[in-house]
Amino acid sequence: MTLTVGLVGAGYFAQFHAEAWARMPGARLAAICDPDRARAETTAARYGGAVFGDLAAMLAAARLDILDIAAPPPAHAPAIRAAIAAGIGTVICQKPFCGGLAAAEAVTAEAEAAGLRLVVHENFRFQPWYREIARLVAHGALGEPLQLAFRLRPGDGQGPRAYLDRQPYFQTLPRFLVHETAVHLLDVFRFLFGMPEAVFADLRRLNPAIAGEDAGLIILRYADGRRAVFDGNRLVDHAAANPRLTMGELLAEGTAGTLRLDGAGRLWRRARGAADEREHGYDRPAQGYGGDCVFALQRHVIAHLTQGAAVENRARDYLATLRLVEACYASAEQGRWMVV
Repeated sequence: MTLTVGLVGAGYFAQFHAEAWARMPGARLAAICDPDRARAETTAARYGGAVFGDLAAMLAAARLDILDIAAPPPAHAPAIRAAIAAGIGTVICQKPFCGGLAAAEAVTAEAEAAGLRLVVHENFRFQPWYREIARLVAHGALGEPLQLAFRLRPGDGQGPRAYLDRQPYFQTLPRFLVHETAVHLLDVFRFLFGMPEAVFADLRRLNPAIAGEDAGLIILRYADGRRAVFDGNRLVDHAAANPRLTMGELLAEGTAGTLRLDGAGRLWRRARGAADEREHGYDRPAQGYGGDCVFALQRHVIAHLTQGAAVENRARDYLATLRLVEACYASAEQGRWMVV
């Protein structure tokens, strides 16, 4: 059984989607649409698929099992509603999902009412280092987990040309660091530790060339005493050949020891009382984006559709991550803990 896929969008990050579909067992990239038809044609020449200048034409002409939305947030809700009207069974939608919580809640309810399977393309939790950390924690590597801390340091946010080469719209987002970037780590924290009870955030803008915040500290408080800390600064880099591979470094601590993620995607373990760390070997693909997490997420959805495997990132569940985003902004504005 080969599932047919239609891709909405042919911009910077959509290329990772198309490349992953092109080598996906059990799926075929059948169609690509983008208002910039030349851009869609360039993508199709590399990865296959018929080319369309708009979604309505693609839905009318192509018989699709999956609609994969990799267009900017303003296109999300209209594309999902078009998929509902066309009877598409499964939609995968990039983040920031529908641009914010209110629109996401409305579209999620509409999709559920129509029986549409709606999955959010939140890919960081599918990066191999986080899957391996989750496995190790589940097998007691930390003992009792106590704290997570992630230092985001991609180093791409300095000066008047910050972000212009890849995603220039970053400069004009009124909400930037949390809405566009920290949301990944908030979801990772949910994946590893579950949903917190409260959030505190201190956000700031360091680069005057952009509209939104680009640095900040976020603390997640859990009812059992655990904490997760996000320390983000897009102006500063970290020790990595490619600072964008992991975007930073993570430290997980517990009663039995620590796990550390470095900028090369390596994991280091240290037992309580030991003076030295030891590298923990595991499989981490070198191709694709971020440890091939785009491919991993899309393969995860294909496994659900063809084998009945459980699926993560359903829209209803992902709303919890968006509520954390809103709580961060409310906390920063009001200067207090926000209960979630």
